[in-house]
Amino acid sequence: MFVRNHMASPVVTIAPDMPFQDALKLMKEKKFERLPVVDKSGKLIGLVTEEDLLYASPSQATSLSVWELNYLLSKITVGELMTKDVTTTTPDSPIEDAAQLMVEKHVSGLPVVDADHKPVGIITDGDVFEVFVEMFGGGQHGLRLSMEGPRKKGVLAAISTAVFNLGGYIISVGTVEDDEKAGVFRMVMKVKEVNKKQLVDTLEKLGDRVIDARDV
Repeated sequence: MFVRNHMASPVVTIAPDMPFQDALKLMKEKKFERLPVVDKSGKLIGLVTEEDLLYASPSQATSLSVWELNYLLSKITVGELMTKDVTTTTPDSPIEDAAQLMVEKHVSGLPVVDADHKPVGIITDGDVFEVFVEMFGGGQHGLRLSMEGPRKKGVLAAISTAVFNLGGYIISVGTVEDDEKAGVFRMVMKVKEVNKKQLVDTLEKLGDRVIDARDV
């Protein structure tokens, strides 16, 4: 899975000299949370979020008149509010690398740029959540198993063979290392067309501990 398969594209961009009020209006109309800012050649030079623009709005406690406020606000441009040091990704980056960047940089979205550093899309944490749901078979009926077992060669092959021999097939599977137990993996697997008790008994004979098994 790559970023290009899950990013929003084409992407709407804005210029740094756009009044911030116009950018905020655009965001609200299009229901955007962020907009890439580009120079005249189309290259990315910044990113502005809805939060950036809302912080620039006047406080209710201001003593300025409506006319004074409108005049001052009309002078504020996107270029004054945007983040210039923007973390980006590329269309051919693995989706998990983009997710890792979001975690490391504490951001909820990344502009996707081409080789010329021109925006070609946006990928957000919501897009990553959708991938997560797809990978774990969300919305598909089946037998969902949570288990743990030894991290060694052939474990996944043995599990898939067991499912096959019982007449079932695997919809989805995901594993992670157990942080508290060295050499142990945790797995979530969803299968179809297999008897729950038979599969649980078979897996535990293989040395895997089934923590939870439920029809969903």
